[in-house]
Amino acid sequence: MENLALVAVVAIALAFDFTNGFHDAANSIATVVATRVLTPRLAVVWAAAFNFIAFLILKTHVAAAIAKDVVHSDVLSIGVVFAGLLGAIAWNLVTYYLGLPSSSSHALVGGMVGAGVAKAGLSAVISDGLSKIAVFIVLSPLIGLALAFIFMVVILQISARVHNVELLNRGFRKLQLVSAAAYSLGHGGNDAQKTMGLIFALLIATHKISANAGVPLWVVLAAHTAIAAGTLTGGWRVVHTLGSRITRLQPHGGVAAESAAAATIFFVTAHGIPVSTTHTITGSIVGVGSIQRLSAVRWGVAGRVVWAWILTIPGAALVAAASYGLLKVF
Repeated sequence: MENLALVAVVAIALAFDFTNGFHDAANSIATVVATRVLTPRLAVVWAAAFNFIAFLILKTHVAAAIAKDVVHSDVLSIGVVFAGLLGAIAWNLVTYYLGLPSSSSHALVGGMVGAGVAKAGLSAVISDGLSKIAVFIVLSPLIGLALAFIFMVVILQISARVHNVELLNRGFRKLQLVSAAAYSLGHGGNDAQKTMGLIFALLIATHKISANAGVPLWVVLAAHTAIAAGTLTGGWRVVHTLGSRITRLQPHGGVAAESAAAATIFFVTAHGIPVSTTHTITGSIVGVGSIQRLSAVRWGVAGRVVWAWILTIPGAALVAAASYGLLKVF
């Protein structure tokens, strides 16, 4: 019976990874679609391919952090992980319906925290690990914004010396394929590892592997396959918000935004920090828009996005806690 429950929860974890892919597909493709470098259909295939091959390049430090640095391992159980996933998936679906680019990563963290607290109280939470994640909720979009601003300054300086505008735009359109690929690689590397970490924690909690073991290869491949498949389904509501409603993008702006976000994500992934790729790319897009003039950024839309970020962890935590309470009753 326990093995059947374990298989079921692993399947739900991969379903969450799939929803992460379709929810966050917009982050990977919004800029290349908005600047008409690729059609939506080609853009999702491009993003999904690099989501998948990220496992060849990036190590699993983030997966280890999710498994060991959010909730104490002795609190984790099949029921806790299941309730945490319900909280995260429910929050993903609500924000997807509303067209808001919230964080699947922080929804998952919130779900784990809510279910863990419902089972064992506040002592279930590893405060140091949660504090680090909370700090980078703020820092990752700010770093993305600052880098995008700097990249735009450099790009504009170089562009001012080139008089053939058509040649310049053609060059940036090609560069945007590279920057979109880099961002999708970082997205797949950081976000797929959240699900890996959850399954890893579950395998440790059920004594299928030791706490000192590495993440099994089948878990790595399954997580990357699920997120890539989700990306292939697209996320058109959120594409519209990121690609056109925050600010209007040109190819050189798309290159700056994606490059800044990719650089930020590669850095934090190498240091085992689970961040929101959604927050990061949104901050980068705001950075690109703000270099033109502050009025180029639609701050009302950006404000709604920020509120979605603020509410993600507590919102997912409440749903997860309620789900765990219902599990105990039934």
